[in-house]
Amino acid sequence: MVERLKMRWFAATTLLLVMIFLSQLTNAELELKGPEEGNTKKKDAAGEERDGTGSDSGTETSNMRKSTEELEFWKSLEESVLGKEADSRQQVGDKKSDKSGMFEGLPDDIQFMRSAIKIVKAPDLSQDKENRKMSEMLNELLENHERMILKIESEIEEINRMTPEDEEEEPRVLSPEEIEAQEAYDRAMVVMNRTKVDKLQGHKLMLEAAGKGHSLARCHVAWAQLLGNPVHMDIESAKKTFLELAEQGLPDAQMGLGFMYATGVGFNVSQAKALVYYTMAAIGDNSWAQMALGYRYWAGVGVPNSCETALDYYRKVATKVADQVTFSGGAAIHRIRLLDEIENSGPSSGILDNDLIDYYQLLADKGDVQAQVGLGQLHYQGGRGITLDHQKALQYFSQAANAGNAVAMAFLGKIYLEGSDNIKADNDTAYKYFRKAAELGNPVGQSGLGIMYLHGKGVAKNTAKALKYFTQAADQGWVDGQLQLGNMYFSGIGVKRDFKLATKYFNLASQSGHVLAFYNLGQMHAVGLGMMRSCPTAVELFKNVAERGKWAERLMAAHHDYRLYRFEEAFVQYALMSELGYEVAQSNAAFLLDRGEVNLFKNRNEELIRALQFWGRAAAQGYSAAQVKLGDYHYYGLGTTVDYETAASHYRMASEQQHNAQAMFNLGYMHEQGLGMKKDMHLAKRCYDLAAETSPDAKVPVTLALMKLQLMFKFESLQESPFSFLLNLNENIVSNWDLYLITVLTVLFGAALYFRRPQPPTAEGGGANDHHNHNPRQPTPQPPEPDEDDNQQQQPTDEHIDGTSSERTRQRTSGTPQREQQREDGPQ
Repeated sequence: MVERLKMRWFAATTLLLVMIFLSQLTNAELELKGPEEGNTKKKDAAGEERDGTGSDSGTETSNMRKSTEELEFWKSLEESVLGKEADSRQQVGDKKSDKSGMFEGLPDDIQFMRSAIKIVKAPDLSQDKENRKMSEMLNELLENHERMILKIESEIEEINRMTPEDEEEEPRVLSPEEIEAQEAYDRAMVVMNRTKVDKLQGHKLMLEAAGKGHSLARCHVAWAQLLGNPVHMDIESAKKTFLELAEQGLPDAQMGLGFMYATGVGFNVSQAKALVYYTMAAIGDNSWAQMALGYRYWAGVGVPNSCETALDYYRKVATKVADQVTFSGGAAIHRIRLLDEIENSGPSSGILDNDLIDYYQLLADKGDVQAQVGLGQLHYQGGRGITLDHQKALQYFSQAANAGNAVAMAFLGKIYLEGSDNIKADNDTAYKYFRKAAELGNPVGQSGLGIMYLHGKGVAKNTAKALKYFTQAADQGWVDGQLQLGNMYFSGIGVKRDFKLATKYFNLASQSGHVLAFYNLGQMHAVGLGMMRSCPTAVELFKNVAERGKWAERLMAAHHDYRLYRFEEAFVQYALMSELGYEVAQSNAAFLLDRGEVNLFKNRNEELIRALQFWGRAAAQGYSAAQVKLGDYHYYGLGTTVDYETAASHYRMASEQQHNAQAMFNLGYMHEQGLGMKKDMHLAKRCYDLAAETSPDAKVPVTLALMKLQLMFKFESLQESPFSFLLNLNENIVSNWDLYLITVLTVLFGAALYFRRPQPPTAEGGGANDHHNHNPRQPTPQPPEPDEDDNQQQQPTDEHIDGTSSERTRQRTSGTPQREQQREDGPQ
């Protein structure tokens, strides 16, 4: 009600000022035109200045008469409202009349206007007396207007006393059961928010709080059941809990229902219902829902594309993430694409092998300083398969610092400056290590000293020293120094404000991936500070910041489930992150569906349709392999109809924009076959050559494809030669060439078997002649039992060959097997 009165007050004030201005303007105009109109009337009455037709003068006379009537109306209104006598005014047309009682007996509203409005004529500015009257009239007008404003304000105050809307409601008294449930939930959140999270212990405490009826705890348990982490998947139980809590208006439950409707997990797909639940959850300040809506409005998924709306949602989430960024920068998140991991098997995924970690630990235990520093950084920032553990980081850094390593000293300063779960913050110790590292020229130590002087932590606040140390660190390329220098120039702390220099240092810090640099650049692009305003650039920067929230850890959890062959659990987690706009999650969800490793949907075609959708979203965010997959799906008709032109367009985009070798090769094949485009051998060869130049892995298939092209070129040249009649075969023969080829091959194979079969033995008595007729170096079949005459005739020849006739004779007479005889009598 107060707001309505304020609006009425503002409207009344505006209306009064407009009426006053118009009345003053009209009276001044009429007063200036009055004498001329009087003279015109006199001239008209005397018949002067008339032309032959009288039309122009008649029109002019009617206009004058109308102006005179308006003048009389305003004069009467003025005299009646202001209650002034006619003889106190100087009239223009030598007429005086008293019409002060014209509005007598009118309602109180008019009487109120009499006290608030004065309609006056502009006086003759050539007379000092009229000027004084004008000044007095304006003063009186302002006094009346001020009294009216005071009256409205007094009414508003009275209403405020009558209806105390701004008074805070008294907090509801919790029952003992509710207090106990809240305490259990708080204990669970303490465990979940630790640097080194124990998920099983946290979930156990959440179950305890949920069993006592705590709504947020119940929703947390439902999310764990839906995602299958860290417990077994139970979609129906999660669905039931979400429906019950969403009716109570819990934003987290509304987000869960929106996700289930959007992905078709537990419900039939309904993007309209998903949008409704996302919107309600976003109004309730749910960060996931705000990210989902920001991505949808940015990419135009189910809603019209709106950069400004996406900017609004992403800015809210980015602000929350930036507020939670610690001095360490937070945990490192590795985004692993399953498709790249499969195609490029090996250490390229970024996950350190356990054997390699054991090797580094062995080196660190033996005193290797570099190994100690490396392991300390891994445990300090996490990532690459290693969880955050500041206690182990402190241990490794201390060992390296004792050996005089400046990097270890600087990181020890960061640990003690910020503190951790089991490490108490100590500004004095932090300053000591920062000082030692800075004296050794380490940029991390210099930046740490700059932060302590800038904020006055453990030392007196000194912006000049802070600027000095930040400049030294930035000159060595250290990201924290660049970021803090940008902050100082942006805010004008210790230096003259300079948005261009701030932008320069923020850009340098963003190249190293600092989340606060992205956030600050997003703010500058959003409002146009030091640069032209760019909504798309601001959205991309805020999106980058929002995707570095704590929830990004689910990407690594999903990859861990995939390595354990828990494909359904991995898919649901990837699907959730894909709804939030993560490109790597979209491509991984599509990869799992493409390989048929998810059993959550009705049939294979439904899986391919969803995979096509995920590939499309990932391709829209610049993933070239997803663009190639889109081409493959349209080429083979997977989840859609066969469309060679669309496939070729996707291949072309991946080839021209991302320089993908596979896309170039596919384009070459389609040019070669004339699929979706005009057949062109020269363009096909060009695409093949580009693929070989782009990727060394494509050289072997490109070589084979070029050999095939050469054969096709020869075939075409043969068609143009005089021997082209050989190619003009009967259509039936050409269409059944495979049958004829099989028949010919069968005949050839049978002939080969026939001629390779063993020859039958020769007739008796012909062995000696045949033996002498053959080349002695070639084996001949030996007769089963030659007689003595034959042996005598063969003896000189055998002696001439190898000189072993006597021994051979003994073997024959002693009953040597036929196989041994053939082996001995063969060529030597």
